[in-house]
Amino acid sequence: MAEPRVYLDYNASAPLLPAARTAMLAAMDVTGNASSVHGEGRALRRIVEGARADVAGLVGGRPEHVVFTSGATEAATTLLTPGWRMGRSPLRMGHLYVSAADHPCILSGGRFAADAVTRIGVDGNGVIDVAALESALAAHDGDSGLALVAVHAANNETGVIQPVVRIAEIVKAAGGVLVVDAVQAAGRIPLDMTGSSGDFLILSAHKIGGPKGVGAFVGKADLMMPAPLVSGGGQEKGFRAGTENVVGIAGFGAAAREALTALERLETARAKRGLIEASIRRAAPDAQIFGAAVERLANTVFFAVPDVKAETAQIAFDLAGIAVSAGSACSSGKVGPSHVLKAMGVSRPEGGLRVSIGEETSLAEIERFAAALAGIAARRSADSKAA
Repeated sequence: MAEPRVYLDYNASAPLLPAARTAMLAAMDVTGNASSVHGEGRALRRIVEGARADVAGLVGGRPEHVVFTSGATEAATTLLTPGWRMGRSPLRMGHLYVSAADHPCILSGGRFAADAVTRIGVDGNGVIDVAALESALAAHDGDSGLALVAVHAANNETGVIQPVVRIAEIVKAAGGVLVVDAVQAAGRIPLDMTGSSGDFLILSAHKIGGPKGVGAFVGKADLMMPAPLVSGGGQEKGFRAGTENVVGIAGFGAAAREALTALERLETARAKRGLIEASIRRAAPDAQIFGAAVERLANTVFFAVPDVKAETAQIAFDLAGIAVSAGSACSSGKVGPSHVLKAMGVSRPEGGLRVSIGEETSLAEIERFAAALAGIAARRSADSKAA
């Protein structure tokens, strides 16, 4: 009998949690529309508002400041726009500043013109150059509007955690607005909207064990808000029109509750990461683990083995029944050079492999990964001797 597959690609999408599945099935059994005023509609509205409170609780926000979307990309595109409002008055963002290692949904600039987006470099560990950000904001043309800064809290490939508190201080001093992509950080590091964590956070349900196709952005307040990306019926207080995906939202809320408790067990994840990294160094002492010198997510390892192409190794792992990633999973299956490594100034033509784990990842699964990697490294050695 074939062994069960080993899933080590949680940063691409975490498996659906039992609690999320249960909440979704319960929501499916409720007929109606959450905008209707009759009993059925009110029952659905209670599900939506309960989930809104759960999502807010994950990041220390207020429920009324949570806006549900179809996912993180929609949330990012909504927030990254020159057109905003402060109450009833128009407000303009004159320029967008992003990290060169950001997720593509941030790097694309949303609704800004390409020439209105500046990429701020990162160092060799993938940490944003805060001095360069400070300089760029000091040179910002205030006549064009406010400066809008968007950065990730934790990188989706390397797991490197960014100095968000320091970034927030710099942006605030410059009179700008800060959007934080917290998609990978949620449930993996503490987040608190009441502190110096930015003006808006972006979240995605399926990264924390919820369903695909639902996300949110969370603001510190709802006085200053972006122009809606989706207009129509006025749902989500007019900030995102369209009938709410109640089933997905219910699953999101349940996953958010579970993710909040998972923060209490980060040391267990860190110990598992240590075992993975030790197995990499045993199999290939010359392997490079990216971002290892700085603080990273406890569940993420991004590494490269010299003379082993990432996509080749990924296929070998897949044939061994193990799912890992050759970079991020945001390019419709395309394999190419990592823009994150390029931004870090790392020249690795073979690319990198990402291993990302969850609470369900067992020691036996880590051992299977280690055995498969040892086999790949042994074949590399044999190939080099044959050459």
